[in-house]
This record gives sequence, C-alpha cells and structure tokens, in this order.
Amino acid sequence: MDIKLPPLGEGADSGVVVTVFVKPGDNISPGQPLLELENEKAIATIPAEHSGTVLEVFVRPGEKVAVGQRILRLQTGVASPPSTGSMSSEPATKTVTKAAGTASARLSSGPSVSDGTRLEEQAILEEEDWEESEPKRVAAPVAPPSVRRLARELGIDLSKVQGTDPGGRITRQDLRNYIERLQTIAVRYKQMVARQAAPTPPATSAPAAPPSGEPIDFAKWGPVRREPLSTLREVIARRMWESWSAIPHVTQFDEADFTRIQQLRKQFGPAYEQKGVKLTVTPFIVRAVVETLRKHPVFNSSLDEIGRELVIKEYYHIGLAVDTEHGLLVPVVRNADRKSLLDLAQEIESLAQRARDRKLAREEMQGGSFTISNQGAIGGAHFTPIINRPEVAILGVGRGILKPVVRDNQVVPGFMVPLALSYDHRVIDGGSAARFIVDLIRALEDFPEEFVRL
Repeated sequence: MDIKLPPLGEGADSGVVVTVFVKPGDNISPGQPLLELENEKAIATIPAEHSGTVLEVFVRPGEKVAVGQRILRLQTGVASPPSTGSMSSEPATKTVTKAAGTASARLSSGPSVSDGTRLEEQAILEEEDWEESEPKRVAAPVAPPSVRRLARELGIDLSKVQGTDPGGRITRQDLRNYIERLQTIAVRYKQMVARQAAPTPPATSAPAAPPSGEPIDFAKWGPVRREPLSTLREVIARRMWESWSAIPHVTQFDEADFTRIQQLRKQFGPAYEQKGVKLTVTPFIVRAVVETLRKHPVFNSSLDEIGRELVIKEYYHIGLAVDTEHGLLVPVVRNADRKSLLDLAQEIESLAQRARDRKLAREEMQGGSFTISNQGAIGGAHFTPIINRPEVAILGVGRGILKPVVRDNQVVPGFMVPLALSYDHRVIDGGSAARFIVDLIRALEDFPEEFVRL
C-alpha cells in the first residue's frame, strides 16, 4: 500500500521534509516516526499509521511535499478485502449527513448532533475528496456484531473506519470518531464557502504583492555565493511584507529606569535559581505589559477588516520574539495574567529553548494578543519593530546602560532601557500610545516586590 502525507492541520497543505527516519527494508509499526516536516515555522513528526515493511521511499530531505502526496510504499503482508456487498453503496459523506444526529445520540458518550443540522453542507462534498484523506484498509474490517449492525443502520462502510483495538478491531468509539471527523470536514467546508463568499476588504487594507524586480548578474562585479532561502525564512519574509504593507506603522520611543528591577533580580535571583530557573528581565516586562494592557485594552485587540469591527481580547497571550539560528520565532505565553513571576520565568525559559531547538508545536506560535521583542541580550538601543499581524501593537526593548538621571534634584546613576512601541495607526492614535508607554514605564519602575517574592 502507498502511504500518503496526512492532513497537517487547518490552513496547512504542504511542508518541506527535514529528516526521513526510514529506508527500504525497515520494519515499522503504528506510531513510529516516518519523517519530520517543516511547515509554517514549526517542525512536526509524521508517524506511521500501519505496520509492515518499507518497500520504497518517495521523498528526501529538502523536498517540498503536499498533503495526499505519496511518501513511501509499504508491504503489509495481508490480503485485499473481500467485496462488502451487504454494506450501503451510498457515499459515506452523504449517508452520515442524514444519520449523524441519530448516531451521536446512540453512541455511548461525547458531543451530540441535533438532527444532523450541523452537517447540511456535507452532502455537497465530493466523495473522492473524502476517500483521498481516509486510510485504505487492506483486509476485511474486524468488528463485533453490535458495531456491524449499527454501521449498517447508519449506512457506514466499515472499510473506511480505522480500528484502534488490537488487530485493527473497530469499536463504537471508532465509529464516533469517524462521524466526528465527517462533522469537522463539514464545518471546515462551510467556513471555506463563507470565506469565499465574504466581501472583498477595502483595497487600502490589502497588502500589495512584493516587488519582483529585474534579475541582476552580481557575478559581473566579483565572486558570489548563492544560498537557497529556507522555508522558515520565506515564511518570515512573507509575513513581514504583509504586516508592513497592510498596517500604517508608527513607533513611539522612550526609555525606562530598570534600577529597581535590577535590585529585585539581585535580591531574589538566588531563590529562583534554587527552583531551577534564571530570573531575567523578560518576566518583569511581560508582567508590566499585562498590567498596562488592562488599562489600555485597545492595545490588546485586532482589527476585523471584513466585519469592520475592533475585536477586544479579554485574554492576555503574550508573544515573545526569539532569535534562533534558523530565523525569528514567536512562541506565545498564554494567560500571562494568571501566572506568577516564577511561572512566567519557567515557561519563558522553556519556550525559548524549544524555539532554538525547533521543537515548538505550531499551536504554540498562534493566538497571541500582544508581542514583545527584547534585543537587550544582543545589544542595540532603539529600533522599529514590525507589528505581528493581526495584532495592533508590539513592544521593542533594547540594551540597558548606566546613565546619569535626576532623582529628587540629584544626579544619580540609573540603568536606562530603551523602549520602542510600534502601533497600528488605523486603530491607535498618538495620544493613546503616549499614555500607554507612560503607564508602562511607571509599571516597570515601580514594580511591586510582592510580585517577585516566592
């Protein structure tokens, strides 16, 4: 049987092969890694669904593959299934449309479907599309009489259902999983139709295509070396262009005195090290940003250009730009408002390390509401960070240095850190940005000790 690249998740239809773990002659079992695939800044492992001997591998590292494309050929050593004439010949996608409500009610547990109304659009799905994404059974399906009877009543071909019990035996839960997968396809199809039918947003909000330019022979002026762009770099380039082209950026510059934060780090750093984590300035910045976002919720929003609405988010998922040798990655700290400084320090350290090791899941880089780009450990002062679309603002943090500052009419040393707040001028005015950064500086300079104490 030919093994094809399975669905990769919503919005993903292809990727680049990073590593191939098997070769012809290898014996594999379900769950064993077949290959690693790079897609949208993340690397995912594709596991085997069947056992057998690898006869041929059709992909190699560096090759771009699409969902449904053959990746290897497997010898399973079992016979082809006999004809299942007793099964309904009606396409499963259509019969389940009629019977999903009844099936969900009769199966033991899980979400119910009232009269199949959530699957009204399922009938217009093409049967061959479903067949392409389903595992191909090479032996007669194994199932107890009760499951066979229920499948007949629902018009479901058991040869299309993946059994999870030993020997591929099909259970009632397997039937439920099959029906729920049909439901998921139906919902996604409805969403796709809705997107296609949605009105085109105003021309001013759509990013222009990147300029192509004329090819230049740089070798005329001296030796050159060409390196292909990685998939990650292409993704970064595309997203940066889209954000810069679609969003009118304005950057507000200022600086904050981190003297108190440095004192708190020195005071509590050893206690945090005993917990196995280094107390950096980043958790302080995250906590101060969250407190400021509470006062200025428009900075924790997104602009719905089609619906012409501002979406104010009541959660605080903070993205952190991480510099890696492969390129910029932005993992997200979810519900940062509910976590202690110790929790933030531990999670930030874990996310940053996994970002550098390319071990982040795609979901860990989605859903952010505000982003922080901290270059302090590298160097440099003020810069103009590009907004991480569809967010409306991003905070850039530079390297802190000792400067003379005036406190209580006296010149004293202060550890001053440059700040750069880029914001979407369609949503945020200059006065709002100035008030935000003033409150942020106050939150940083007057950081409460009780937030740090363990």
